[in-house]
Parts: sequence; structure tokens; C-alpha cells
Amino acid sequence: MAKRANKRRKTAGEFNAAHYKSEEAQVRALFPGTGWSPDAKEPMRDQRYVKTIKPRSEGQDALMQSIEDKNLVLALGPAGTGKTFLAVAKGVEALERGDVSRILLSRPAVEAGETIGFLPGAMEEKLAPYLRPLYDALADRVSPRRLKSMLAEGLIEIAPIGYMRGRTLNNAYVVVDEAQNCTYGQLKMLLTRLGWNSTMVVTGDPAQSDLLPELSGLTEIADRMSSLEDIAVCRLQAADIVRHPLVATMLTVL
Repeated sequence: MAKRANKRRKTAGEFNAAHYKSEEAQVRALFPGTGWSPDAKEPMRDQRYVKTIKPRSEGQDALMQSIEDKNLVLALGPAGTGKTFLAVAKGVEALERGDVSRILLSRPAVEAGETIGFLPGAMEEKLAPYLRPLYDALADRVSPRRLKSMLAEGLIEIAPIGYMRGRTLNNAYVVVDEAQNCTYGQLKMLLTRLGWNSTMVVTGDPAQSDLLPELSGLTEIADRMSSLEDIAVCRLQAADIVRHPLVATMLTVL
């Protein structure tokens, strides 16, 4: 139908050069009702709504300010307080501003209380179910097409914690998610990966560890880091939960 309409308009002389002041105006006439421009960098089909991130509680405000001011931030709190989302969102902002050259997201590949057996496929396919929450957080800030391009170019890297040993992360924004499922030794190894001009945000909920209580090292690491002035330890509370209101209610009895 669009082709027929444009053909009729062309036959009527509506697309004659004399009818428009510039070639750009002539091209725009082919796309009525849209903001398309021949100089646009992004394709019209890749439009998306970019949310403005604002804190919804005092705890979230303190966390966002700490990420801006400190190079190492530990964010501890119950489920639904926005730890991962805020950490990833601030990372995307830092990358777009040019403050860092890449984003690295890491998460332990720990099964949530059940054994799912062997997974088929290559390493990336085996790890995909464990790293899916990080993809979901990125999808809220970056369009699918751009996210795919950034992953292919290496601007965003998602890796399990087991592959972080021996690396030095310079000029990078690092997010370590689900840190309550890391041992003390793993967290020590991760924290010492921090390089020049880099920011690291470690998130986790000590109350929801899938490891044995004596194996999880997040609480001990946070207690030791609290005494250091250059490191921020943000402890979010039930009042900072922005998920469904029932989540905060359930956590009072669970």
C-alpha cells in the first residue's frame, strides 16, 4: 500500500525537486510522520526509550553517589533493592561518557540449590543460563542491536568468575554480581584485579547464598573493607526494595 501511495504522489509531481527547498526535505517526504533523517546514525527500526535513572530511596541514592565517587564499591542488600540494575546502568553511562573503554560483568556459575546436570554446547552456551540476569540488566539500558554490536566488539564482556584469575583490568568498569556465592579466596582474587582508571562494583545478598554459610566470604570481606576510607560499603535495607511490595513483606518472615 505504501508503494502505491508513493507512486501516486510521484505521478502527481509531489516529489519534484522544485517542490522542496532541499534534497533532505524531499527524502523526508518519503517517510511521513517519522523523525527519520538521512544523517541519523541509528536506523529508524532501532529506536528505543531511554529511561532516566533516578534513585527511589535513600539507600539507592547513597549507592549511586558512591559509584560516582569511589573506585571500589560493595553493595549489600536484600533482593529487589536494584543493586545489579544500578551497577550496570552506571557502567553504561560511564562507557557512553568515555570515562572507561569497556564494561566487564562477572558472575559465579553456581546452581541455585539444584543440580541441572551437563549442558550441551560450547563454553558460551553452557554459561548462558548463569549469566542471563546480566543480559537482562543490559537490555534495559541498551537496544538489542547495539548490545549485540558492543558484545562483538569487546566493549562489553561477560565472563564467569573462574576466568578472571591473572587479569589486570585497566580503564574498565567491572561489576561482580551475586558475590554472596563467592568464597573469601575468590573475592580476594577479584578485588585485586582492579587496575588504573577503573571502577569495580561488587553486589550481593549475604542472606541468599547458595553456598554453605562458612564458605561464603562476602560478609567477611565487607566487614574488613568498612574500615577503609577509599572504599564504599553500601548496605541496603528492606526500605530500599523497589520490586513488588510483597517482596518486602515476605522478607520479614522468610
